[in-house]
Amino acid sequence: MDEKVQNQENQVVEETNNEKKDVDSQNVSDSFNANSSSQDSSSKQEKNDEIAELTAKLSEMTDKYFRLSAEYDNYRKRTLKERMELIKTAGEEILVNLLPIIDNFERALNSLQIAKDPDAIKQGIELIYNKFKEFLAQRGIRSIEISDANFNADFHEAITKIPAPKPELKNKIVDVVEKGYFLHDKVIRFAKVVVGE
Repeated sequence: MDEKVQNQENQVVEETNNEKKDVDSQNVSDSFNANSSSQDSSSKQEKNDEIAELTAKLSEMTDKYFRLSAEYDNYRKRTLKERMELIKTAGEEILVNLLPIIDNFERALNSLQIAKDPDAIKQGIELIYNKFKEFLAQRGIRSIEISDANFNADFHEAITKIPAPKPELKNKIVDVVEKGYFLHDKVIRFAKVVVGE
């Protein structure tokens, strides 16, 4: 009987140990599930924080884009308006500076009626001409000099060819019909010339 009692005691102890193991394993499982659940919730929180941060950055970049786009559009409109105003008034300074020369021409015309000395009239016209040439030179306009020059299509426009009066004038400019002009270094009017052949 002792053996039976001993076996029953062993069995009770074993069952108690098994129950303890089950409780321990249940506690470990619950603890793991709790940790897993807290990790899942912290992972979700991090993702939500990251999404909120990216949404804020996107909103900021979109705002910057719209502001930059509006600023560029305003700049484009402003420069277009300035260009139109410049085109309207581009010649104003030149015209204002031409007015004294026109005044001088009017004085010369008035003096033609009362002047008796042709040399005085000639000097007056020369003064006006020199003043006008000075005005053009101040704005970078100068004439294309042509004296016994070879024909150059970059500066000259041949109107016609005539037989050269001298053999050395062959393929050279014989006569100038209309002067040519530079604006700084750019040809703004080609010289119209007659070329010897």
